[in-house]
Amino acid sequence: MEKEQIQVMLEKDGYITETIDPTVKLTEEIIRLKMEKNAVILSHYYVDADLQDIADFVGDSLQLAQAAAKTEADIIVFVGVHFMAETAKIINPSKKVILPDLKAGCSLAESAPIEKFRAFKAQYPDHKVISYINCTADLKTVTDVVCTSSNAVKVVESFPKDQKLIFAPDKNLGNYLNSLTGRNMVLWDGACMVHEQYSVEKIINLMDENPDAEFIAHPECERPVLLLAKHIGSTSSLLNYVQESPAQKFIVATESGILHQMKKACPNKLFIPAPANDSTCACNDCSYMKLNSLQKLYICMKHELPEVQLPDEVIELAKKPILRMMEISK
Repeated sequence: MEKEQIQVMLEKDGYITETIDPTVKLTEEIIRLKMEKNAVILSHYYVDADLQDIADFVGDSLQLAQAAAKTEADIIVFVGVHFMAETAKIINPSKKVILPDLKAGCSLAESAPIEKFRAFKAQYPDHKVISYINCTADLKTVTDVVCTSSNAVKVVESFPKDQKLIFAPDKNLGNYLNSLTGRNMVLWDGACMVHEQYSVEKIINLMDENPDAEFIAHPECERPVLLLAKHIGSTSSLLNYVQESPAQKFIVATESGILHQMKKACPNKLFIPAPANDSTCACNDCSYMKLNSLQKLYICMKHELPEVQLPDEVIELAKKPILRMMEISK
């Protein structure tokens, strides 16, 4: 067996290249390194199944933020995307936060660069800002309160009805919240590339082919997709729903990584990923989430790199809206 060469991005122009002996038992080594370094592994539902299975905790953005806030580990290993690791660092500035690949970004977070958003915000001086947690640390510094798809309604309704609001960066989630709460929040024009690529026509065809299936969707999907859904909710909400529903078959419109947990929780039920517009793919995967791998996790833990670091002033400003969110979510 040939040795495998893995390249990991450490910073904008820096990389580490590691050659991994194929005889190395990666899972055993990762567990050994975790114990040796007093580390905790947090994984999002959207990463590959083997990474979910090795994690100490698997969850959605709110659950992972809460887990990061509670941990007593010295090192937080975040198997997800960059903004999630940033959130863990903001909550735990004295801890080392590392992630398997610095290139694991987020199309939604990148859709709202801070300088453009500052100019946008300046047009609405009497508005408070609610930012979806899927945004950069910089955007959180100009936010009044952060939310996740799990607690978004509760966060919006924490403001008086007459308070004018900006919601960023996800316009689809913002539209959905406006419809639920009767608000008229000003929306930043951002979206998740995964949740915007579903084909309404293909979903309808799939529903016709599977009349006994319930269609469920994440609120980051576009409105025409949401109008078809039996249940709309965050990844954790979708997971809970399939366990509670008497239905035996589901068509699921969110990143396909969640299907692993659904199958584990309901082994006798059938889960079908909702089809994307791209005719070459039956499902919708996040290419950023899929940059994570066991090999990169092993290298990351071995070298304690790449490390997420943020300026003190960014941490100080970004922490306030996150803590407010957690207080509202109690």
